[in-house]
Amino acid sequence: MLREAEEGHGRAAGSPRLFEATEDGYATFARGPAILREPVLNKGTAFTVEERDELGLHGLLPPVVETIDRQAGRVYAQYRAQATDLLRNVYLEALRDRNEVLYYRLLSDHLREMLPIVYDPTVAQAIKNYSEQYRRPRGVYLSIDDVPGIGRAFANLGLDSDGVDLVVASDAEQILGIGDWGVGGGAGIAAGKLAVYTAAAGIDPTRAVPVALDVGTDNTELLNDPGYVGNRHARVRGQRYDDFIDAYVTTMTRMFPVAMLHWEDFGPSNARRILEKYTDRIPTFNDDMQGTGAIVLAAMLGAVRVSETPMRDQRIAVFGAGTAGTGIADQLRAAMVRAGLSEEEATRRIWPVDKQGLLTDDMTDLRDFQVPYARPAAEVVDWQKDADGIRLLEVVRQVNPTMLLGTSTAHGAFTEQVVCAMAAHVDRPIIFPISNPTERIEAMPADLLRWTDGRALVATGIPVNPITYRRVTYAIAQANNALLYPGLGLGAIVSRARRISDGMLQAAAEAVGGMVDVATPGASLLPQVDDLREVSATVAVAVAERAARENLARADLKDPARQVRDAMWQPVYRPVRGRRP
Repeated sequence: MLREAEEGHGRAAGSPRLFEATEDGYATFARGPAILREPVLNKGTAFTVEERDELGLHGLLPPVVETIDRQAGRVYAQYRAQATDLLRNVYLEALRDRNEVLYYRLLSDHLREMLPIVYDPTVAQAIKNYSEQYRRPRGVYLSIDDVPGIGRAFANLGLDSDGVDLVVASDAEQILGIGDWGVGGGAGIAAGKLAVYTAAAGIDPTRAVPVALDVGTDNTELLNDPGYVGNRHARVRGQRYDDFIDAYVTTMTRMFPVAMLHWEDFGPSNARRILEKYTDRIPTFNDDMQGTGAIVLAAMLGAVRVSETPMRDQRIAVFGAGTAGTGIADQLRAAMVRAGLSEEEATRRIWPVDKQGLLTDDMTDLRDFQVPYARPAAEVVDWQKDADGIRLLEVVRQVNPTMLLGTSTAHGAFTEQVVCAMAAHVDRPIIFPISNPTERIEAMPADLLRWTDGRALVATGIPVNPITYRRVTYAIAQANNALLYPGLGLGAIVSRARRISDGMLQAAAEAVGGMVDVATPGASLLPQVDDLREVSATVAVAVAERAARENLARADLKDPARQVRDAMWQPVYRPVRGRRP
């Protein structure tokens, strides 16, 4: 609402918002330059003559009235004129700061081209330069040094209790491939993630909030930088950290009870613990653990159809048993259980390899989430090992895996020797080197096809152009989480899900995997990124329907397909009307 709301009565207290959404547009008491400074309201040269009269804009804009199509063509030419990907990212963020609708129109029109600019990998460069490039703050910044201020910070958004659908939060400990990058990492990665949610699934950007959880940083480069804008102390851990997270969740769920909470780029010591603590209490989701696992499962389901080896018969070597690798293992294990194995049997069909080599139950440095997958030491007593333990090649020789999954960020780890040893015993080896960016991938798809004589079923974490090998053109699947999490979020929002269940993740994976015809020689195991809006809508319907079947939906889903389509925000200008304060 435009009036100030009182805390404790189901509304967020704080400053009133500049505008209010109406059935067909926005109403605002702002006039003149204040309109042009608000990116949600600003249309630039597309304001009509009538709007200019009513809102006090005459003389503040050139006289011509342009369409959004004309504006989109101009800003795309300006975008293309930028010399580097980092400058393109900076340009897009500046556009977002002044005209949000036009930003999303441009992004939607060129999603495949711009996705790597607004998110991985270019956003990592932008995050490194956050303090130097600092422009307009976006979202909410919460400090562990001001826990009582959490409620005040959210209240200052000026939103009603039903005015937030989605919150993406990061403490920035494990940002993409660059690690701990402080408050800039949290702010940048949360805002980038929400941009993908909106472009891919039509999540209304006015109902989504990025949150930077500033708990300090262990990055000495930032701590020694006089321009750093975050807390200048070491990263806080332990009980004080947990209390801060709990205060954030408690405040969020009290003030915005229908919102879904998304966790992004938390360190492995915190990510799983936080998710497990809250997953049965609120609608919450960790993309690094659950989204990555679900999109790999989607590709795996396609590979299973091609290889004709049932899920229950797969033998999976996971190279890189960290948060992402183990999260994927969890999803694959659950799929094997659904295929008829017990949880113990499914766990024993997964071989985790990390920096210590093959993980075994006699190791004292295992993380809690690695322990269930550690192999019995007695099982491998006769296997060849060196000072670094039992290496990947020996695991492949002993296990004859049907699937080789790479989440190690160790470039070139899937050598010709390793791949050929695997392919010698498997007709259609499933090989997913999904580490990114390119300099961290375990093997390039062209090599995998050549080493296996075109038999490998490949998915990667990076975009790869089609490869022609022996007159067959192979479309390489990109295991891009953007194919899954936007639709998952949309489905949860439309259904008003009480929580995000394993069944909803499974439904999302099956929906993505079912959108491609894998029977065609060389076909991709996943849809292409160009089709993200259609993919997201399909996923959202499947997720909402599963939520209803599991009695998790708080919304009345009479026609999920229509309700999903109606809920998808479109980057078009809406009428802006004046209102008296």
